[in-house]
Amino acid sequence: MSKKFKHMETAMIHEGYDSKELLGSLTPPLFQTSTFTFDTAEQGAARFAGEEEGHVYSRVSNPTVQILEKKLAALEKGEKGLAFASGMAAISAVLIALTKANDHIICSSGLYGCTFGLLSMMDEKYNIQTDYVAMTEAKKIEEKIRPETKVFYIETPINPTMEVIDLELVISIAKKHDILVVVDNTFSTPYLQRPLELGADVVVHSATKYLSGHGDVIAGLAVGKKELMEQIAVTTQKDIGGVLSPFDAWLVIRGLKTLPLRMDRHSENALQITEKLKQHPKVKHVFYPGDPDAEGYSITKKQMKSGGGTLSFEIDGGKEEVQAFLNKLQFIKIAVSLGDTETLIQHPATMTHSVIPVEQRQKMGITDALIRLSVGIEAWQDLWEDLDQALTHFN
Repeated sequence: MSKKFKHMETAMIHEGYDSKELLGSLTPPLFQTSTFTFDTAEQGAARFAGEEEGHVYSRVSNPTVQILEKKLAALEKGEKGLAFASGMAAISAVLIALTKANDHIICSSGLYGCTFGLLSMMDEKYNIQTDYVAMTEAKKIEEKIRPETKVFYIETPINPTMEVIDLELVISIAKKHDILVVVDNTFSTPYLQRPLELGADVVVHSATKYLSGHGDVIAGLAVGKKELMEQIAVTTQKDIGGVLSPFDAWLVIRGLKTLPLRMDRHSENALQITEKLKQHPKVKHVFYPGDPDAEGYSITKKQMKSGGGTLSFEIDGGKEEVQAFLNKLQFIKIAVSLGDTETLIQHPATMTHSVIPVEQRQKMGITDALIRLSVGIEAWQDLWEDLDQALTHFN
């Protein structure tokens, strides 16, 4: 964050863009173009050779996309940001850039289903193996380290079990062994948690979620040190080509302006719903990082501003009971994704994490009874009324 902006709420609106540079436009302009013209053939040659700054083609760089990249880099307190066509495009570009055939990755014990699919594909095609570790103790992590271990990949909170990982612990081990640390910060956003400040090397986001916040864009972002991000930019971002469109970048920039307001409301609502669910006779367990009774609450307090807007809970039953409960909801939407203004609910075992084999899912704590709830910014009382009636009448 720039020194002139002491508070995140101000930086969200003003970082990365100066209206004086673009004809006084208060809102960042949309540069909806695929290519850029050169004044001379020599200028074109100089730009392609990297001897002159300037845009050549929107797969490589674009002014609107660049505003978003600069903004998120400042918010995450990183040196350079890169924008991608989806969260998975960001994750894929980063992990492929940081590894080669026969390398090894250590991953938090749970993670998003498509990330699991990516890691499985990397193993199958390039023998880049992954070990999944409960990152609660230094000994458990260090036991899995090999000479070819290149990356620690972490989700915190973990999707969908909401387990929090002690980033200081994991990063200290990684530094000792010269291993890079990549953290998926989607659930927290830089407003609640900044892993780069704790020593992580790269932060990735599905900007589709809270950063955009309105359910109308698919986008991904990655932030880290300049040299490392430039390596990713000229290889897996440019050559694989999963880059963000200018219009989608413009939508995420718009969403970021209200992120602090939304995250505060998401977090407040999620805590209220957590307390209500904990008291319901048909709910067996509730998993929310901001719950003072949660096992990892001390870690949450140490590295997060609040618990965020997503929680999970298990009901008394299995897949059929979960589906019956979901079908009883009146206005809460059954949908994957999260971070929208609307409250969304889904069943990870049959939806977002269905690609993960059953045995591995169970090891991750993803049971048939587990439900993930992305709490929106509606009145929490209305949300609870809908949840309560569905819980009361699903069987």
